[in-house]
Amino acid sequence: WNKVEKILKERSLTIYKLSKMTGISDNTLRNYRSKHSKPSFTNACKIADALNINLDDLRERSNFND
Repeated sequence: WNKVEKILKERSLTIYKLSKMTGISDNTLRNYRSKHSKPSFTNACKIADALNINLDDLRERSNFND
């Protein structure tokens, strides 16, 4: 979610506006922000599309060497 928040801040967008752009409820987006839940693949795609970014930009890469 940190990546999404950074983009929202850079573009002067709010969670409310992202909610309207994606059709995902404001409450659901706030749950993602507070890490109470993770977005489904479908919602991750909606967020990436709304922000006009690549879905991979939202991924956190795992380090398999740990």
